[in-house]
Amino acid sequence: MDITSLQNPKIKYIVKLREDKRQRLKDGVMIVEGHDELTLALSSGLKPQSLLTAPELDPVAMDISPADVITVTRAVFEKISYRDNPDGWLGIFPIPKISLADLKLSASPLVIVAESVEKPGNLGAILRTADAAGVDALLVCDPRVDLWNPNVVRASRGAVFTVPTVEVDSPTALAWLRSKKMRVLAATPSAQVLYTDINLKEPIAIAVGTEDEGLTDFWMQNAEIKVKIPMIGKINSLNVSIATALITYETVRQRREK
Repeated sequence: MDITSLQNPKIKYIVKLREDKRQRLKDGVMIVEGHDELTLALSSGLKPQSLLTAPELDPVAMDISPADVITVTRAVFEKISYRDNPDGWLGIFPIPKISLADLKLSASPLVIVAESVEKPGNLGAILRTADAAGVDALLVCDPRVDLWNPNVVRASRGAVFTVPTVEVDSPTALAWLRSKKMRVLAATPSAQVLYTDINLKEPIAIAVGTEDEGLTDFWMQNAEIKVKIPMIGKINSLNVSIATALITYETVRQRREK
């Protein structure tokens, strides 16, 4: 066993990374926990700075040389873990550097713009939808949550490593979308057209905002298409990740039609 002490400096550092966004950004690293998430991070080409495992938790084997893995006790792993039922794998990775210029789009691109999303669970769920639907890219504009927060990585189930994702301010994002001849779609209860009644086969960017406030005036005023999701019950808003999934999969449905 390589590390048995809870006071080990490396263990203290990982705990600080888990809890302190400023430390993660200062050092340019993030925590990735879980066998599946680590597998996706590695398969995306990221090289870990450190990999830790707890043999007492009987982790699923990974195709990694044992010499590259630090073994720790169960107690030590539970101290650094941010999960209730850890599976015994955790890694420290450099934060990926990706820009708008790095994005490669399909012939009729589909992009999601997430403006000021504030909850890790929602951003993670949007990433999972983007991965499942084969979205070209996710633009995270003016974020209120750190994209590389361990809870975003967990909520995305590793999709943060499979979906090309760029953090960018809204004006820059809009200028880039315009340069790619993409129209912006915004969902709003005040729209006259249902999201199922609009042509989504053209190059399009689906813009979503916070649950409480929705999109800001910037995106609402620059959206060429405005649609609504029918609300039959008493409330007038959906969880932002659910709304994103509905419109994204309607786009997929239309594009699969012969």
